Amino acid sequence: MTTVRYDLPTPEGDTIEFWNAAKDERLLIKHCGDCGEFSYYPRPFCPKCWSENVAWHEASGNATLYSWSVIYSNDQPPFKERVPYVAAIVDLSEGPRMMSNVEECEFDDLEVGMALKVKFRAISDEFTIPVFVPA
Repeated sequence: MTTVRYDLPTPEGDTIEFWNAAKDERLLIKHCGDCGEFSYYPRPFCPKCWSENVAWHEASGNATLYSWSVIYSNDQPPFKERVPYVAAIVDLSEGPRMMSNVEECEFDDLEVGMALKVKFRAISDEFTIPVFVPA
């Protein structure tokens, strides 16, 4: 019997290039050529001005911690083996907010506004995800 993995993405459309870049340890976000805003999650238009003049931009990987929760219980595979872990929302230095995990940090050391940097973690042979660690 095959175990279902709830942590694996389903690359399609505008997300394919994002996941390919993550495998190469590059964090991509979208940039609008009309209003100049950056956005995340990948989509074919700017969420601010609705322009379709958007292109990929390699983000700096710098961020600050906006909010987090320490997860102590998650019965879905493979999260059950990972608890406890930090589910977080980070503000990328380019502006967009992103959900991710914070790793390599004691839970008591987490604080709003703390400086973070992206790190990449392989979660399977096919997929690598961006996570954040203290800068």
